[in-house]
Amino acid sequence: MSIEENVRARYSEGAKQRQHALCCPVEYQSELLKMLPQEIVDKDYGCGDPSRYVREGDIVLDLGSGGGKVCYMAAQIVGPAGHVHGVDMTDDMLALARKYQSEMAVKMGHNRVTFHKGHIQNLAFDPQAAAKYVAENPIADAGALAVYESWKAQQQRTAPLIGGDSISLVISNCVLNLVDRADRAQMLREIYRVLKPGGRVAISDIVSDEYVPQDLQDDPQLWSGCISGAFQEEEFLQAFTDAGFMQVAYDKWNEAPWRVVKGIEFRAITLIAAKPMAVEQDVKALMYLGPYKRIEDDFGNCFVRGRRLTVSSTAYQTLLNSDLRDQFVGFDLQAEQTADNGGIAIGQTPAVLATKKTTAENSASAKKCCG
Repeated sequence: MSIEENVRARYSEGAKQRQHALCCPVEYQSELLKMLPQEIVDKDYGCGDPSRYVREGDIVLDLGSGGGKVCYMAAQIVGPAGHVHGVDMTDDMLALARKYQSEMAVKMGHNRVTFHKGHIQNLAFDPQAAAKYVAENPIADAGALAVYESWKAQQQRTAPLIGGDSISLVISNCVLNLVDRADRAQMLREIYRVLKPGGRVAISDIVSDEYVPQDLQDDPQLWSGCISGAFQEEEFLQAFTDAGFMQVAYDKWNEAPWRVVKGIEFRAITLIAAKPMAVEQDVKALMYLGPYKRIEDDFGNCFVRGRRLTVSSTAYQTLLNSDLRDQFVGFDLQAEQTADNGGIAIGQTPAVLATKKTTAENSASAKKCCG
């Protein structure tokens, strides 16, 4: 039995009867749980609460959405302008999530959730469309197989399950560790593809303090139980960095391990990251407000507290769209050349912006501050 088949079988059972070994204790936002059916709450298997990162108006994608608990929580936050997509490969979990979809739409006043059958390592491929194609065009020989492969490639290009640059926030709850290691680079490329420029990631998962040895990886119960497929803690951060994401960080880190197996600590974390904004040519500046003396971003810009620094529009938009946005004031230098009106800022008044304009000198000195 393959890794995918083993995971599907175990979570299929979890959709029918609660599996206590599949989850960590998690404190969810109680006000978002009130309208959820108890069956969905009981048959949820996670290690964190990525719904805390959802914003009003977001288009959310939940990878491995299971019974739909986090999707229905997120749908209460996104409001009428937003939407939540859940992707899962297990039919029984999808059936559980869809069982209450009409009921939840009435409670929320709008149907803001769509559940898709799919593979999170290939979000372009549509398994249901493929099943329909094969039913209408049986694959009886090599020639028919070649035609199907051509159709499959075209489907992913022209009618992907989840379109490129379409998602504001990708979330997941204890699922990425279940994916075969051979498919993980593609999985991260797919997350990057579907996110809009400036889109965010909030992944709750399990990491290990040491690399998991092969004998543990070969244990199907430990793998499907979110243990032996865990990313090593530094490896997880680097994997997102290598995939092109910026501002990769652990926003939540459980000090106490969830499990210890053969001396290896396995703990719940939440990783956040962002897809860079599209490159633009206009000139911007940022002032770092603190609390630290200086910090450096992923673009190589070093910000000294209280000093304006000229940055690319990409760095500017990325930071002001991030969770660090309250620590910065932004200035549009081109606008300042035509109107002496300061800049724009998150939560700042014009009086705060009435400061000395950015110069090439202070920008150059700031860029030297981190070495």
